[in-house]
Amino acid sequence: MSDSASFRYESNWGGCYELSIEVGTSGDAELQTLLSALWSVADMLGCFGRCDREHEYTEVPCTVASLSQSGQLVGQIRLPTGRLTVSGCTAVRGGDGSDWLDLSIPTSELDEAGIEYHADDQPFFRSAVLDDWLAGIASATFQQASFSLAIVGWMISGGADAAMLAGELPQERAMGYLLPRDGVLH
Repeated sequence: MSDSASFRYESNWGGCYELSIEVGTSGDAELQTLLSALWSVADMLGCFGRCDREHEYTEVPCTVASLSQSGQLVGQIRLPTGRLTVSGCTAVRGGDGSDWLDLSIPTSELDEAGIEYHADDQPFFRSAVLDDWLAGIASATFQQASFSLAIVGWMISGGADAAMLAGELPQERAMGYLLPRDGVLH
């Protein structure tokens, strides 16, 4: 495993480009269905969780129980460029009736891969390559496990929710939105 594709190196983590998915419920079964679909669709290699020692990981099953115990599941993912890199998945268990599942790619890895995700003339970070790639992952995941909303962008977790959007895509978009309507993802 190369250093850039190793989750054991703390320098590989930091700010992240994310696909954040609002599950729509707060049940373990629904979260597990979505986690399994996302891991499969993203073609994640390995599934590791942090053990008791800092920066040490051990192979774990890709389950909500492992995610809850470890706080984050990590593995490797192939970027649109073909480069193998680290990726992490966290859950935000909502007290408001909905859980979130976040798939993140560290921006340090995007820099290494030469994928642009910012421009001086933009007030926020965006990448057409990453947005399209992560939207494709979300769309394929939606075919296996429906969800309430997915958002894509740099450090976007918690940036919107399905209730706030009320079924309508915003006119101005600092992040990518994937909103289901009538069983179809828009």
